[in-house]
Parts: sequence; structure tokens; C-alpha cells
Amino acid sequence: MKIIVIVLTLIFGTLTTSKGQSKIDQSPADPRKSKVINKNMKHSLLIDLSHTIENGLITYKGLPAPIICDYLSREDSRKRYAEGTEFQIGKIEMVANTGTYIDCPFHRFANGKDLSEVGLECFTDLDAIVITVPFTETLEITEEHFKTKEIKNKAVLIHTGWDSNWNTERYYENHPYLTEGAAKYLMDNSVKLVGIDSHNIDSTIGKTRPVHTTLLGAEILIVEHLCNLYLLPKDGFTFSAIPPKFKGVGTFPVRAMAKLKNK
Repeated sequence: MKIIVIVLTLIFGTLTTSKGQSKIDQSPADPRKSKVINKNMKHSLLIDLSHTIENGLITYKGLPAPIICDYLSREDSRKRYAEGTEFQIGKIEMVANTGTYIDCPFHRFANGKDLSEVGLECFTDLDAIVITVPFTETLEITEEHFKTKEIKNKAVLIHTGWDSNWNTERYYENHPYLTEGAAKYLMDNSVKLVGIDSHNIDSTIGKTRPVHTTLLGAEILIVEHLCNLYLLPKDGFTFSAIPPKFKGVGTFPVRAMAKLKNK
């Protein structure tokens, strides 16, 4: 697996004036609750399907945790700006496989499309369906779980409930996964994207990754480490998971979300 380490310097856009006119709530988000981005929207409801990335978070055992810190602190910024004006500029060092992330073909294949080469229509407002396969019943997800579902040309989101183990030791091992047969069935039915709320879409017991190979070889995108899928209806919504436009990168965190359709 090719591991990309990204060092980002980001302006998080918090401006504080002497009059205290700008305030941003930086308290941690609860990953088990839906996020209504705009309460005034009459025709849709947005639901956050991403885990929160924070300093020291371990997503995948053996990969380093992100380092999130100040590049320019508010205290130091006061020396650069007028009295009463301050900024924070953050610095992030992390591997691309952090948090809820998307895989595109370059992650698996040297000649596959990287994030900059995949069109926006592949990430955005995809007609979607949730298929529930509780991990308490089985860890192995086969083609039989999809055969009675209308999945053609859709984003298929697999709800196992494994996200309830997020950020615990249990999350990393003996997790739900798809079989190679399931991946081939999804490919044969021309699905647009496959997402799962598990540690990996492949079994990690062996060294092969047939699901990644099959899906990414067919240019079917993969989103791993989803959460909150229990909040979604079985269908009647669209799915988006848009990464930054990086060249030479095959995986990156996304703000995955569902938009429920007005009925």
C-alpha cells in the first residue's frame, strides 16, 4: 500500500476583534448525531457521515497519527496585525489514510487516476442506497447481501454498525469486510461508489486486497470509516464525499455527507 504523508498549512479563518464580534464554537463534534448544516433548508436535510479528525487520532494501526498544531499562534499573530486583530494559522502533518477517507484508482494502481483526475461528478450528489448487514450477525459481506437490492448506478453504503467501535482497540481487528465475490457483483452492476463504516472494505487477515483491486480497477471509488449510517433511510438520498484536488495522491480524508430528498 502506498502511503502518502501530507503536511498542510491551513488558515482556519477565525478572526477575533476587540469588540468580540466573531465567535466560532470549536467544541468537539459528536459523531453519533446528525448535523443539520442549514436549519432553514426546506427541501433537504444534510447528515454528516464523517468521523472527526483530531491531534493524535489513530485511524489505522501502524500508520502515524496526525499532528495538528499552530504554525502561527494567536499570541504571535498579534505582533503582525493592528491592536485587537489576531489570527490562527494551523499546521497539519498526517498520512492521507486518516479519518473518513476516499480511495481512487491511484491508491492501488500506479497508472490509475489520482484525486486531481477524478471528475467532480464521481464524488458529488450520487443517488445512494444503504444496505444494512449488522456485524453482530456476520463479518463477511457477500454478493447475496446485494442481490435483492436496486444498486445499479448508485453509491452503495454498507451499514454494519462497526463505527460504534471507533477509536477503540476493538476497531482495528476482526472487522466487517466484503468478499471478492461481493466486489465483483457490485462491479458487474455498475455501482458508482462503495462505502462502509468499517476499518477496511477488505479482510485484513491476509496480504491480498481483492476488493480494492476489483473496485478501483473498475474506477469505482471506495469510502472507508464512515459513521452515522443508522440515521439514513434505505434510499431517497444522495451521497457526497469530496476530497481536495491533489496531484499524485490516491487517498484523502473527506467530509462525507448525505442529503435527504424532499418527499
